[in-house]
Amino acid sequence: MEWVGETNVLYRREDLVAYECDGFTLKKGEARAVVFPADTREVAAVVRLLHRENVPFIARGAGTGLSGGATPLGGEVIISLVKMKKLLRVDLDNRIAVVQPGFVNLKLTQSIADRGYYYAPDPSSQYACTIGGNVAENAGGAHCLKYGVTTNHILGAEVVLPDGEVIRIGDEGIPDMPGYDLLGLLTGSEGTLGIVTEITVRILKAPQGKQTLLAYFDDVEEASRAVSDIISAGILPAALEMMDRTAIEAVESANFPVGHPLDIEALLLVEVDGIEAGLKSQVEDITELCRRRNVREVKTARDEKEAAAWWANRKTGFGAMGAISPDYLVQDGVIPRSTLPEVLGKIREISRDTGLRIANIFHAGDGNLHPLILFDERKPGEKERALEAGSRCLKVCAEVGGTITGEHGVGIEKREEMRFVFTKEEIAAQIRLRDVFNPGNLLNPGKGFPQPGRCAEVKQEIKERRMAEG
Repeated sequence: MEWVGETNVLYRREDLVAYECDGFTLKKGEARAVVFPADTREVAAVVRLLHRENVPFIARGAGTGLSGGATPLGGEVIISLVKMKKLLRVDLDNRIAVVQPGFVNLKLTQSIADRGYYYAPDPSSQYACTIGGNVAENAGGAHCLKYGVTTNHILGAEVVLPDGEVIRIGDEGIPDMPGYDLLGLLTGSEGTLGIVTEITVRILKAPQGKQTLLAYFDDVEEASRAVSDIISAGILPAALEMMDRTAIEAVESANFPVGHPLDIEALLLVEVDGIEAGLKSQVEDITELCRRRNVREVKTARDEKEAAAWWANRKTGFGAMGAISPDYLVQDGVIPRSTLPEVLGKIREISRDTGLRIANIFHAGDGNLHPLILFDERKPGEKERALEAGSRCLKVCAEVGGTITGEHGVGIEKREEMRFVFTKEEIAAQIRLRDVFNPGNLLNPGKGFPQPGRCAEVKQEIKERRMAEG
């Protein structure tokens, strides 16, 4: 491709292997080629060519996604945005920063921390994931309980549409432009509506102080009820995380052990922040609420170093599963907080039924569950049982009034599970909306909705019903 140069195109089989999947490794495909543009102009030129030749294509960031959103299903050209990794501008007066999509999440906070600012969305993969990918999936993180997910921190974007047209959505520093909320629509659309090539984000002033607590419980249900007690008491922690016994075993066996007791059933990791003078009373209130739920021990981090160690232990939780299992599948359901005891009990039943261990490590404060299903793909039938267990976990979440994903997206992993939360008509309406932006379905085809045959079936059923109704 003349616009990016021969050295920025991969097409040999041995070079394409690394792009056959993202962090969801259970399904793989082969790309036709991988292209590495350096700016919006090059992205637009590549897209125009592919659109003209009717060749499907996918935008890809760091490949840390967990639902197969960047996985080729066969024959797509991958447009890799990893070379578009600049921090273009920081405006502290208006508290915004402008980045390219390949800019790594954590690097933004690192770039502005010395001036007393930070970027709030903090997925566990923030050391590697890119802000462009965060926009595609509407990523969250531990601190989204208090500060919101990616969509709450995006103010504007430059976007290449599937035909190569370049548009700007939103405006720098203006959070709510008149007209339709196209920025909100784009964020979380999983790369099916356009390719973001420049992003304006909100940055925040670092809080005056913060305190981090660990609470150890001998009963998962008591820990779950403590979560609701804390929120019901009017306390809004910056983060409120939970790990069960299996998850604790994993993180203590991996790279960042911190000495969690291995005989406890659950722990809560809680962070409060804000005005320094008010933190002590919040810590005391949280400690008392945990005591009412028969906590074994509550301890407060002695200093920032210890708090950082606790968070490093938590944030490596997914990868730590490799210390206790050859393979794992992570799910991403969301439930009302009050149903935590019920849902965790049902997940334990699914574990017993399938004969697979399930570790739970998740954002308890906002009910975003991450059951990790442990299996060994080398053993016949275990992969299939793991996929079944994952689907059953999501169905439980939907049945209690929740949904099938909080931040990982639908991708190819949860396409069929969309029917747990949407009617046929609602799915068809979403597909029609996608078709407005992406009429040929060339951009990231086959993602986010039931497979093409099923989609056609849904559309036909709706058509027949309307004809029958006259």
